[in-house]
Amino acid sequence: MKVLVALILLVQLPIHKAVPAAPPAPLGCDDPESEAAAEAAVNYINGHSHHGYKFALNRIEDIRVVPQGPNNDIIFLELDLLETKCPILSPTPLANCTVRSFAEHAVEGDCDVKLQRVDGTLSVLASKCHSHADSSEDILKVCPDCPLLASLNNTEVLETVSAALNDYNSKTTDSYLRLLEIGRAKVQYYPAHIVVAEFAVGATNCSAEEAKANAGACQLLPEDQSNFGFCTSVMVKRPSQDLQVDCQLYGHQVPVPAIPLLSRPGVTYIHPGQDTSAGLPPSTVGFTNHNLGLAHNNPVASESSSSEIFRSKLSAKSVTKRAVAGAAQHDKVPRPVGFVPRPPPCPGKIRHFDI
Repeated sequence: MKVLVALILLVQLPIHKAVPAAPPAPLGCDDPESEAAAEAAVNYINGHSHHGYKFALNRIEDIRVVPQGPNNDIIFLELDLLETKCPILSPTPLANCTVRSFAEHAVEGDCDVKLQRVDGTLSVLASKCHSHADSSEDILKVCPDCPLLASLNNTEVLETVSAALNDYNSKTTDSYLRLLEIGRAKVQYYPAHIVVAEFAVGATNCSAEEAKANAGACQLLPEDQSNFGFCTSVMVKRPSQDLQVDCQLYGHQVPVPAIPLLSRPGVTYIHPGQDTSAGLPPSTVGFTNHNLGLAHNNPVASESSSSEIFRSKLSAKSVTKRAVAGAAQHDKVPRPVGFVPRPPPCPGKIRHFDI
């Protein structure tokens, strides 16, 4: 009898099934975790960019988190960046770099970045970027008299850079400087004919005086002594003629161990027999800005190569359209007086301006 009662009681006991934990709420593009991931991504992109200027975050367009296990996530980011006035060689921290204004013919970077977060520590696994200057039409609508970006191999630009560098080397008592690359240039025709050019330079093993005998023999300083810098030149061609050049050397900087000197940002070595009159890598010919053009897989990443493939880029416009459509549908629902709807989780806020 006791056995029968126990069996009945056992049958009547509620059966408790393990309830799976609810998935975490999706991150918004302006959440602190998203901004921390974006900061890590931007630092990585600037650290592996070889030409041009540093880029700053303008907007987080999209974020997606894929859990891999306890305290282990894969994060996909879609970022909008803007070019700053800091050359990629400059030791100035990104936080102190000024973003170029819209009227200065801004350059935007579109980046997809894949990160891994393990126990709260972020590491970049892969990144893919493309940059482009804003359209001339957009600039002229806002500022009809503003000069536009000129091609990096424009004849007037090359003449200005050559004249400016020769002028600087003829007056300095320090090391003879060689051209590394032209960063950007503008040509203005009215009310005066002016050519403005910015270019990266490197100190050589010759003094300016020694270079007068044979400048071709002067080589960039070796890695343990390297000294790079940046110059800005302004040549007035009409109504009068004038040339001004200002160069700043940054001093020797210890390279990051993972980035050897030959692939350090901004350092372009000219091969024997190659035309050095322009000092331009072939990829810049005919372009108005150095394409961020970064496609990089981190060789020291902890994720295996068989993990999820880096997703293809989403259109920023399609993301915006989805957000607008969702907001429109949301507005059809009756709301109490004074109700303020939450902003859509993505895309995030614009930090500087929209292009």
